[in-house]
Amino acid sequence: MGVDLRQVLAGILTLTMFLMLGHMIKRDHFDSVQEKFPGPTKEVTKVTTIRSLHKKGDAAWKNDVQELKQCWSKPEFDEGQQSKGYVTFSLTDGPEYHVSQIADAVVVARYLGATLVVPDIRGKKLGDKWNFGDIYDVEKFIGSLDGVVKVVKELPSEISPRKISAVKVPNRVSENYISEHVEKIYKKSGSIRLATFFPSVNMKKSTTSSNGDSVPCLAMFGTLKLQPEISEVIESMIERLKTLSRKSNGQFIAVDLRIEMLGENGCQEASGSKGCYTAQDIALFLRKIGFDKDATIYLTQPRWDNSLEDLKDLFPKTYTKESIMPADKKAKFLNAESSEYEKVIDFYVCSQSDIFVPAISGLFYSNVAGKRIALGKNQILVPATIQESTAPATKFISPYIKKKNHLAYSCFC
Repeated sequence: MGVDLRQVLAGILTLTMFLMLGHMIKRDHFDSVQEKFPGPTKEVTKVTTIRSLHKKGDAAWKNDVQELKQCWSKPEFDEGQQSKGYVTFSLTDGPEYHVSQIADAVVVARYLGATLVVPDIRGKKLGDKWNFGDIYDVEKFIGSLDGVVKVVKELPSEISPRKISAVKVPNRVSENYISEHVEKIYKKSGSIRLATFFPSVNMKKSTTSSNGDSVPCLAMFGTLKLQPEISEVIESMIERLKTLSRKSNGQFIAVDLRIEMLGENGCQEASGSKGCYTAQDIALFLRKIGFDKDATIYLTQPRWDNSLEDLKDLFPKTYTKESIMPADKKAKFLNAESSEYEKVIDFYVCSQSDIFVPAISGLFYSNVAGKRIALGKNQILVPATIQESTAPATKFISPYIKKKNHLAYSCFC
């Protein structure tokens, strides 16, 4: 029986194909990973091996700092110092400002012996107004200040808001400033409406401590609790992010990156250094310090924007609120009139994430850092342009953490 040369040739070709396929599979599993990095040329760049990338990524997630404890005592109030006047104020510009505005109002009211009126909440647009209870727990706020300063829910009807003198004070107002610039106006008017201005967004602790430290510590870290519905939405979003992060042990990264902020003057700091980072910058930064494509990322950007695609190319599990918020909550918390809700959600998700990356410098970063220090979550990585192909994540830990110079370290020890 003769041998059919065509069958022999077909067999050889089939065997060759199987050998080639096996070699390709082996390379996919053990050889180097190649990714498309964002950039003008979109060139393919060799990064590192899968095995070493996972080791680096694991190290980047670590948070070895021990959780701190509250080190202030609740200050007592001398009832004999209670005056008849009131201090009113509004919370403005988002939760990163709220904590500071609360602290200043409490410090002023306590110094003057005045009664503090629960504030309302106002947005940037004219007419954007919410009750304190729409976002925060009113009873928790009043109860937390019991014995520190007297608090009422509303200004008495016999006092006209129009006759109350307006007073501006700098953030982290001192007793000396109150004595020199506020007390005379208060005594003359009987009541004042307070507004805080921010000469700086720096939240470094003071080099000299004062006897009043316990009051701002309590006001900043012990008075604000979210109302239940918002807390439930945030908790459900965090659980969703943890579920999406199964390959990274349920850990996720929160990045404060808002497109509308990138073109503003605040992006260029006084020192001339870069104060804002684009989606492309963040993608490269995270990749070079060891995070792989399985890392889950939450962005504070309100809605998806095409400019975020560079980040999603390297990290496919990149999400905004609209993709992870419960469907039945979107109508209330994701419409054009609910920007204040969105800011609050971002602030608390960033505060509770496993890692926080501030792509934008400013008060949001500073006060999220304070909240995280209070919660014992010290993994705050400040972006930088990395020229090398790789760099350790520990090199980019926030100076607030490395130097322990954040105001929160005056309150937690």
